[in-house]
Amino acid sequence: MLKVFLVEDEYVVREGIKKRIDWNANGYEFCGEASDGELAFPMIQKEKPDIVITDIKMPFMDGLTLSRLIKKEMPWIEIIILTGYEEFEYAKEALKIGVAEYLSKPINGEELLRELDGLRDKIEEKQKEQEIKNKYTQEIEENFIKEKRELFQYLVTASKSTEELLELATKLEMDISSMWYNIVLIQMHSVHHEYSDYSESVVAIEQQMQQLREGIRLHVFDRGLEGKALLFLADSKEELEALQKTYLNKLEELLKSYNHIRYFGGIGEPVNRMRELPSSFEKASHAYAHRYFVSDNQFFRAEDIGQATLTEKEEFDIRNIDPKKIERKKILEFLKTGDQQEVGFFTEEFFRAIGDGAIESMLFRQYIVMDVYFAVSEFLDGLGLSKEEIGTPDMTSTYLQSMDGAQKYVTDILGKALGLREEAASGRYSDVVEKVKQYVEENYADEELSLNLLASHVNFSPNHLSMIFSQQTGQTFIKYLTDYRMNKAKEMLRCTGKRSSEICMDVGYKDPHYFSYLFKKTQGMTPTQYRGKKRSSCSFRRFNQSWYHQQ
Repeated sequence: MLKVFLVEDEYVVREGIKKRIDWNANGYEFCGEASDGELAFPMIQKEKPDIVITDIKMPFMDGLTLSRLIKKEMPWIEIIILTGYEEFEYAKEALKIGVAEYLSKPINGEELLRELDGLRDKIEEKQKEQEIKNKYTQEIEENFIKEKRELFQYLVTASKSTEELLELATKLEMDISSMWYNIVLIQMHSVHHEYSDYSESVVAIEQQMQQLREGIRLHVFDRGLEGKALLFLADSKEELEALQKTYLNKLEELLKSYNHIRYFGGIGEPVNRMRELPSSFEKASHAYAHRYFVSDNQFFRAEDIGQATLTEKEEFDIRNIDPKKIERKKILEFLKTGDQQEVGFFTEEFFRAIGDGAIESMLFRQYIVMDVYFAVSEFLDGLGLSKEEIGTPDMTSTYLQSMDGAQKYVTDILGKALGLREEAASGRYSDVVEKVKQYVEENYADEELSLNLLASHVNFSPNHLSMIFSQQTGQTFIKYLTDYRMNKAKEMLRCTGKRSSEICMDVGYKDPHYFSYLFKKTQGMTPTQYRGKKRSSCSFRRFNQSWYHQQ
């Protein structure tokens, strides 16, 4: 039902217009009235009507001024101007503003209703066009997120040629050709929900990060639970480092304004060839892994780590050991949020933080190995997994004869634990995907069903849910939803007498034209052609079932 708002300074005229039309019976809601534009505008901002009817000459604020304000802030609202003046300049100005109709007073109820009905058709057509545009945009956006994530993987693994990378980037309308590059990895989460999948503050920060990019060549890649990757581009190393510093300083100011947000960034090494980006990524990953050994919010470079943790080699003395540097919670935190690619970097930083002097003692190496083993056992127990999966460390083994051997053991056991975590997470994500599928099954007829709605339902960010759904099913959510609806539509076309326009509504599409377009695009024929082709097979199947039950 369309909402109509009336602005008229003459009380008698205003009352006449209100009472000449049975608004509800004709499909309209009379949502408000005012005696001049100044009073009307805040009311219109609140009510957001579909149509405004306004007099042109009124005290305080006339109809043309009001129309300009409406069209500037709420351009979708259609405006009908009523006037007792024949001046051409008024009509000319009204057309320039975008007023839909310019009608002379007096006007009876039937005439006004005809004009309203004409506008209704125009508004509904616009709404249909917008619906098609929104659905198309949603589909394109989800595919864009998936393809952009894949592009980043190709960039940092050197698994595609430069020519192929440029071609993929062009399809995504991204310019990645540059003289110099650098990668920065960023992790942000709320300290109140440290390991949750979704935080409104983080989403708000992500939106504000877009505004900080003005004047800086920068691409942002979403890495799901692993955070975000920033790819900086510039014409020289000096320019790159200057722009990078400017952006990261602004980003830090933004992040510090959220007291409950913890953040950390690993800064890579500038490179001047696209094929050298894996090196920049490795440096950034090394610095990024250091987040488990610092408590302050900061951005770290790989080369800073050695300087920050370097200690003079000294003889082992238990009194020189700082227990805080080997506390188990760092290992547990890494097991919860770390990535397989970071295991080597984490282990290296873990041993560096303890110090060479301590690790030279075999007794202390045994202690460290057992502490890591117990931390991993505790973590696996929390996941409901048996520690038998990782085996029991042999204190007489040769791997404890050297620091490298101990480091290799820790790397191996952490890698196994993360592998088991991913298997458990895969099962959890399978449950999430099943919830999504069940929700689709129960609500596919709802035209408002979308990735954003489902993300809220399962408490994931839309980007993360999109990534998980694609990984678990091999297709995007939009494709899955479209296929599901099309299959339901085909079922109804085969075995019911419903019209195509009814089936359209039953499977979640408001516009029959869009439904027909989508059906032909996905099935290679129109709904009518499909019904003609398949009805005979449905009838034959019903005949066989009937005959079988009679025997």
